[in-house]
Amino acid sequence: MTSTVVYNGDLRTTCTHLASGTQIVTDAPVDNQGRGEAFSPTDLVATALGACMMTIMGIKARDLGLDIEGARTDVTKIMAANPRRIARVEVTFSMPPNHFTQKEKDLLEAAALACPVCKSLDMGCEQAVNFVW
Repeated sequence: MTSTVVYNGDLRTTCTHLASGTQIVTDAPVDNQGRGEAFSPTDLVATALGACMMTIMGIKARDLGLDIEGARTDVTKIMAANPRRIARVEVTFSMPPNHFTQKEKDLLEAAALACPVCKSLDMGCEQAVNFVW
C-alpha cells in the first residue's frame, strides 16, 4: 500500500503516506460545500503536477551537473462543471538566475513535460506550462 485516507467528518480527510508517516489534511473547497481550510483533493492533483514536473527536472539537472536550486513553480487550478472536474492546470516555472545554454533549457523543459503525473492526467485536463528563464 502507498497510503491510507481516513474520513474525519465535515468533508475533511487525513491522508497518511505509509513509508514515511507524513500526513496531509484535505478539506472540501468553499465552492463545493467545504471550509477550504486545507488543500482540496483537486488542489493536490494540480500541485502534484507541478511537484512531479519539478522533481523530474531536478533529476535531469543533476544528471547534467546543473544546479536548479531555488526554482519555483506556481500552479493554478481551474475547475469546470457538469461534470465537476479539473479543466485546466497552469504551471509556471521561475528558474533561478543561471547561465543555461539553450540545449540545457530544452533538455530540462522536455524532462519536465515527460513527468509521470503529466502523462497520467486525462486529455480533458489541459496543461498550460510556461518556463521563465
